[in-house]
Amino acid sequence: MKTAIFICLLCVQAAFAAPAKPKSVLPQTFGGWQLAKAPQTSTNPESADPINAQLLKEYGFTAFEGATYTRDDGRKLTIKAARFKDASGAYGAFLFYKLPQMLDETIGDQAASLNERILFFKGNTLIDAVFQHLSAMSAAELRELASDFPRLPGSSASLPSIPNYLPKEGAVRNSAKYILGPAALAATGAPLPTQFVDFNKGAEAMVQNYAFGFDQATLMLIDYPTPQIATAELQQIQSAQKAHQLGGTNLVTKRTGPIIAAVSGPISENDAKSLLSKVNYDADVTWNEKSPSLRDNAANLIVGVIILGAIVCGLGLVAGIAFGGFRVAIKRLFPGRFFDRPEQVEFIALHLSENAEKATNTGVSSSIKAG
Repeated sequence: MKTAIFICLLCVQAAFAAPAKPKSVLPQTFGGWQLAKAPQTSTNPESADPINAQLLKEYGFTAFEGATYTRDDGRKLTIKAARFKDASGAYGAFLFYKLPQMLDETIGDQAASLNERILFFKGNTLIDAVFQHLSAMSAAELRELASDFPRLPGSSASLPSIPNYLPKEGAVRNSAKYILGPAALAATGAPLPTQFVDFNKGAEAMVQNYAFGFDQATLMLIDYPTPQIATAELQQIQSAQKAHQLGGTNLVTKRTGPIIAAVSGPISENDAKSLLSKVNYDADVTWNEKSPSLRDNAANLIVGVIILGAIVCGLGLVAGIAFGGFRVAIKRLFPGRFFDRPEQVEFIALHLSENAEKATNTGVSSSIKAG
């Protein structure tokens, strides 16, 4: 009896201790493709990428799903889906896996393709699709797949704002990388080592290459929560640079708001400063408040004031007519009883229309004669 109870307790403990199986986001069918067998799911980032598992953790990896689809004509499509906590994580992973030779596509939030491989993300889901044979409808089929992904709630659907500060002129195509941790920083070859980027203080970074003739420079942006933190971190970088702790790196830096910008590469200091001058913080780049509707403007406010004035005047007119009509009705029904009683009607009359009486002789001459 005791053995049976012990076994039951072990089963219950194992049931509660077992990790919950992630919910599948890949549909059974889409765009003429049918799921060949049940997708493989996992919450271990090594199942998605054994080499860059730590990097995926920094981006907020939550689940992986792999599946194979087939069509009636025998073609195959292999899909790997990685999910993250929010859209920023999917965006960072998309830029990391985006190859320099890829071409931009219009699928999901952002997409790129190279031969039979198409990489895109929608919301917090990154899709790596490999077709056995491409067709003219392959992109449209993946757009249908992307439309089935659920919409993220609130701020989790927002992309980072730091890419907006990257200058567009001279940028090397597909060289931008979004960084949220030391593993991604090391993998992208950023100008600054990990000890000079404090991710524990909420830092997020971007790197992008820029062409200067036959040479290339790397621009790195580090965004901190406040300008005060950015100022302190920049002082540490400049102190390390003066102490030659950054090696032989040719580094030019500046701070704009909470963003530290650094340029490195075989370019002149003037070119580096010219590139840095294009990075300027603007507090109004993102807007998270309620967007004004058509009713929230000055013209409609004026119209509302006019309407209110018309209503007040109308109420006054109605009240005046009602009071006057009431008085007239009472005077007709009860003449001289409530209104215009004789003892109440007293006023001064000048009698200007009557003939003036002769003035009484007072002994005073009416004319003054000078002596």
